[in-house]
Amino acid sequence: MEKDLRSQHWFGKTGKDGFIYRAWMKNQGTPSYEFEGKPVIGICNTWSEFTPCNGHFRELAEAVKKGIYEAGGLPLEFPVMSLGETLIKPTAMLYRNLASMDVEESIRANPMDGVVLLCGCDKTTPSLVMGACSVNIPTLVVSGGPMLPGRFNGKKIGTSDIWRFSEATRVGKMTQEQLLEAEASMCRSPGHCAVMGTASTMACMVESLGLSLPGNAAIPAADARRKTLAQLSGLRIVEMVRENLKPSDILVRKAFENSIRVNAAIGGSTNFVLHLLAVAGRVGVDLDLKDFDELSANIPLLANLQPSGEYFMEDLYYAGGLPAVMKELLPFLHKEALTVNGKTVEQNCANVECYDRSVVATTDAPFNDISGIVVLKGNICEEGAVLKPSAASPHLMKHTGRAVVFEDIEDYKNRIDDPDLDIDENSVMVLKNVGPRGYPGMPEVGNMGLPKKLLEKGVTDMVRISDGRMSGTGFGTVVLHVSPEAAAGANFSALQTGDLVTLDVAERRLEAQVSPEVFEERKRNRAKEVSRYDRGYVQLYINHVEQAHLGADFDFLKGSSGSEVTRDSH
Repeated sequence: MEKDLRSQHWFGKTGKDGFIYRAWMKNQGTPSYEFEGKPVIGICNTWSEFTPCNGHFRELAEAVKKGIYEAGGLPLEFPVMSLGETLIKPTAMLYRNLASMDVEESIRANPMDGVVLLCGCDKTTPSLVMGACSVNIPTLVVSGGPMLPGRFNGKKIGTSDIWRFSEATRVGKMTQEQLLEAEASMCRSPGHCAVMGTASTMACMVESLGLSLPGNAAIPAADARRKTLAQLSGLRIVEMVRENLKPSDILVRKAFENSIRVNAAIGGSTNFVLHLLAVAGRVGVDLDLKDFDELSANIPLLANLQPSGEYFMEDLYYAGGLPAVMKELLPFLHKEALTVNGKTVEQNCANVECYDRSVVATTDAPFNDISGIVVLKGNICEEGAVLKPSAASPHLMKHTGRAVVFEDIEDYKNRIDDPDLDIDENSVMVLKNVGPRGYPGMPEVGNMGLPKKLLEKGVTDMVRISDGRMSGTGFGTVVLHVSPEAAAGANFSALQTGDLVTLDVAERRLEAQVSPEVFEERKRNRAKEVSRYDRGYVQLYINHVEQAHLGADFDFLKGSSGSEVTRDSH
């Protein structure tokens, strides 16, 4: 075992090299025997005071360390770039690929035999998983957990309510003082968003893929059992090193298919599509945008969680957690898929019970027959676009309307509340140039706020189309991730106000009533875009980011490089 440990290529050396590797580590008070064949476990920590969702990770890391020590390993904690969705400008998605590179190179360059990933806020999970699976040493994920629901005016509230509060304030139904009171009531504990937003979706993604211990996704951050799971994860990662159980053993095609079906059943975020595609690209699994539609087509919505339902992640945990959902789904899942605890999906679900059917329904009597991610195709989204039907309005699922086009986010902000804006509730709102390259970074602005004059009429939803993203906490009849994006110069870039656009969810169709010849003429006559960026990471991003239907990863990061360090400086 000692000879097989990767860390022994550092700490097991004699002479000058071994002296350097061990001596400097000993300035932290580490005795010699810690370097004598113990598995070294890296704890990849995304703690940051700029990432409030991950603000409790120092404490969580200590719980992981307890388990590692208990199992006979040596824990060494290291930081990587932390992506806090609530503060980072212009958007955290711009830096997901950068953070994944930080993770990948940090793991490969350092003497670790296994790694525990501490993930919480939206992009921290996919970036850490993307980076770690590109190295492919034993890896286990510990999520930070959701915060407790807020309390406002006697009711539970969560992030999805922000959109409601915003619209209510714009039309005078809620005062600024009431908004401030709600603000103070929202985030009353550590953790990420309390609803099935992107952070919770990502926690469910890693659990359904088999990368975390069962039950990881839903334990509230404030619940002591989150620390218990962290300690058990520390213990298990040492065992995984001894078993040489790596991400490549778990992240096979069947695991991805399971994750897509689970995401449908929980009403997960549309961002799931981008992140799962990116992870698949790193491990060489052939995953296509159409798989998300086809694999979730017969899966009903089982989890009654906001924004598609009523309850919160805390309620899901007390109802049995994600394992309760997966047990209901077993007939649809690959039961033999392996997970990090060495057991199969079926074995992990064997003794699971559901304690609240109002939160987790059965497949025979689901919460909603409509679920999953719909993939649309048409002449303004040749490579696809996505829509979350469980968060949409039934009366708009087949709709034709006149396009009202906003060329970019500034154009939208400048005109949306103009009383002279030529728009009504039957119009189709279109926002361009908020895709991966066009913004750049693909911000969560796809669920555009409706015009004030329509809100005052009582309009609550309209068809909205963009090449950007939407927060997993958002809702509405919102078409997202149009690909190719406007900045790529495809037909979407040439859509104009007044064009008739048809959305037909049943037919999986999104079409503009514009001929190919007219589109080509418009594209020829469009002014050439001049980039605002001529240096640094953003220029690298624009030059190398792939389109949304491929996962918006960098083209040069497809595949993996493994754990070998090719040059030795000592």
